[in-house]
Amino acid sequence: MSRANPLEADWEIEIGGESPVIDAGWSGFVDLRVAPEKACRLPEVLQLPELGAALTRLNAVSSPYFTAKCDVWRLESIDPLEFDADFESTGSALACYLDLLPCDPLSWTETAGPTAWCKLLCVNLRASGLRCSRADLILRSATGNTGQSVYGVTAYVAACGSTEEAAKTQLVAALAVFVDAVESVGSRDVEGSKLQ
Repeated sequence: MSRANPLEADWEIEIGGESPVIDAGWSGFVDLRVAPEKACRLPEVLQLPELGAALTRLNAVSSPYFTAKCDVWRLESIDPLEFDADFESTGSALACYLDLLPCDPLSWTETAGPTAWCKLLCVNLRASGLRCSRADLILRSATGNTGQSVYGVTAYVAACGSTEEAAKTQLVAALAVFVDAVESVGSRDVEGSKLQ
């Protein structure tokens, strides 16, 4: 019996200079923790309805995080090696991103906490055995929804398939794996972790 290869997952830090900043106070911000029913009306969810379920779970009252922004788009080209995909599975590719911020503004005021969180999340994602998919986590400076300076993570989740429908099915599976991994990591204190 062959073992599936892991979902490709990696993380990096982009802070300072001209690096993007996650802004939860932007004019289009919808607080899904307060109004989860609004998830199904977001334009991105109209493109990918299953994104609504992911957003609802990530913004649950029990979640230590909330999402500030998201998007969905078609990828023009991909490297099959980066998706652990054979050539036949690269006919179409879709991606989405989610900006995640801590609900507790004091929890990610230093880079150590979210860095260790990204490392542990990548370990959990790689353990999924999901092929034709990848997740990239980028630690960024952020402004919380009350204006405080914190750190946040932009999570890019992408998938490919032989057709657009196959790529969509794979992206839905990758999103579910991503949300499961976020929930399993939770808000554990992982600052002392030695994960690489």
